[in-house]
Amino acid sequence: MLTGVELLAKVKKMGDASKTDLATACGYVSQKKDGSDRVNFTAFYDALLNAKGIDLGAGSAGIGKGGRKLSYIAKVQGNGNLLIGKAYTAMLDLNPGDNFEIKLGRKVIRLIPEGSSDVEE
Repeated sequence: MLTGVELLAKVKKMGDASKTDLATACGYVSQKKDGSDRVNFTAFYDALLNAKGIDLGAGSAGIGKGGRKLSYIAKVQGNGNLLIGKAYTAMLDLNPGDNFEIKLGRKVIRLIPEGSSDVEE
């Protein structure tokens, strides 16, 4: 069963496929006693929500690759770069080449996607 970034990538790649096809392709299928397939929609949707960083009380939101919980803290590296990380960019569906406007405040850095308004969600 796919989880996290891999699950999001597969769902995005499949586009307009049916819900049954999505869940099946991501591995959320089990065998009934009679040998027929059963699609585990609940597990699929839970994993999808968790991959998007939404927690409905299961306590597993914000899990990055390898099962580590995301800290939502970043450190400036020795070379002066500030690394956000793949788990965070996947949660926001960011892709290589996406551009951002950098707004600096008093000890605050805001990244605003190029072409969008500067309004908080």
